[in-house]
Amino acid sequence: MDAHTLGVLLLGSGALAVVVWVLHKLGKALAGIAEALAAAAVVFLALWWLCKGVFWVVAQIVMHPRTSLTVVAVAAWCYWLGWLSLVVTLTVVASGLASWRWFHLVSYDQWAGRVLRTWWQKWAIYMPKLPEWLHACGLSVKDDAIPVDVTVTLVGRKKVSREQRPAGVRVPKVKRVRSGPSWDEVQVQLVPGQKPEDFDDAARALASARKVSRCQVREIAPNVVSIDFQRRNLLAAPVPCPEIGERAVDLRRVWSGRTEYGQDWHVPLHGSGSHTLVAGASGAGKNSMMWCPLVSIAPAIRDGLVRVTGIDPKGMELAYGRGIFHRYAVTPKDALAVLDDLVAAMDARKAEFAGRVRNVPISAENPLELVEFDEIGALTKYTDRKTREQIVERVALLTTQGRALGFTVRGYVQEPTKDTVPVRELFPRRICLRVTSKSHVGMVLGDQAYERGAWANRIAETEAGVGYVWGEGLREPLRVRAGWVPDDTVKALEAFVTGRIASIGGAAA
Repeated sequence: MDAHTLGVLLLGSGALAVVVWVLHKLGKALAGIAEALAAAAVVFLALWWLCKGVFWVVAQIVMHPRTSLTVVAVAAWCYWLGWLSLVVTLTVVASGLASWRWFHLVSYDQWAGRVLRTWWQKWAIYMPKLPEWLHACGLSVKDDAIPVDVTVTLVGRKKVSREQRPAGVRVPKVKRVRSGPSWDEVQVQLVPGQKPEDFDDAARALASARKVSRCQVREIAPNVVSIDFQRRNLLAAPVPCPEIGERAVDLRRVWSGRTEYGQDWHVPLHGSGSHTLVAGASGAGKNSMMWCPLVSIAPAIRDGLVRVTGIDPKGMELAYGRGIFHRYAVTPKDALAVLDDLVAAMDARKAEFAGRVRNVPISAENPLELVEFDEIGALTKYTDRKTREQIVERVALLTTQGRALGFTVRGYVQEPTKDTVPVRELFPRRICLRVTSKSHVGMVLGDQAYERGAWANRIAETEAGVGYVWGEGLREPLRVRAGWVPDDTVKALEAFVTGRIASIGGAAA
């Protein structure tokens, strides 16, 4: 080996040693940097999860303050005083609440029952179970968008390839739960792609999932709905009518029965929304809808502030209290004469007050003319054409012009079709009692009424007077039950109005 070759080898060995040394130093530096980055990542992730955990705890405390404070109080009690004292205290409190509920249910439910029931229903039923019910009823949104690649060859063939990936399901979020004596109101926030009408269509399925007889959906906001579940039927028992006697009468809010929420139900007999159409099958309780408001305004009828006109094609129902009515008709000819008299009185009142007032004040000189038209379909369809057209025309005049002049029409019908009652759209307030067909609900209360919970075709035959009301001031159909008026109360009302007695107590149902 010559000197030149030896020099090259030594030079190459030195260069290789330098490269190895540089790589060694660089590796150590990179390892240090990697360790530093790993440590920083661990610290960052730890801080991230810590901040996220703190944010979640704060959010839970803000969103559910009562539950959070209760958990903290229980934990502190167990830590400082022991679990045995907690058990003893809870036993004493439970016994006190039970005694309170036993002796005074109204005040208990007002101050404690609603809070405890809401808390229990929310965490034991709706938070864990409602998402499952919504998904089962088709009220979830599935993200099943799958990308598709299409390749077209020169010979016209297409090759389609799909990339499979798991699809996510988004369910409306429970925002609020409020539980009353008979209803649970659960507000949920809709997910993108849903609309409130989707929940209307699923009301029956949701009621079955909750194992209740009725479910109603109300729109709270464009992306929030309230799903209301009826746990108890407060209208199962008959509602007693009021006693006949001296009382203050407000013709714009006349007591007529109870609502499904346990509150008094009032109807207007004068002013906005006073014209009313009541539809129901035979035995559904139309008589209660008619007589109960008349019992409530008995002093006004006696004092001449209200004059009641009765049109009774059957000649039976209103005839039992004939003395109550200022005008009375049975035959189509007599009914037309009565309606002509009312239209003439309305025209005279219009001529007297036109340009002076916008609404005629009710007084003994200008009383409220209340028309009770029983079985209105018998005269608007089942009579000769000429008389039928004239009756329909008079009713249309009274319903379109009579509100401000103090004329109110209340009609009752079994078959609510357009052919039977061609002027049904002129009644701003409508009540649907038990009917024989699901389609009748929409005819009376309007489109989508059945989907919103007005299941009038499912009312039992034993629930006479139960129905659904819709009209001015009501966004959703309201379930009500009219006060039941027995025969002796009708006779007592007739005697009170005609002045044969000073006052008499109405029989309770």
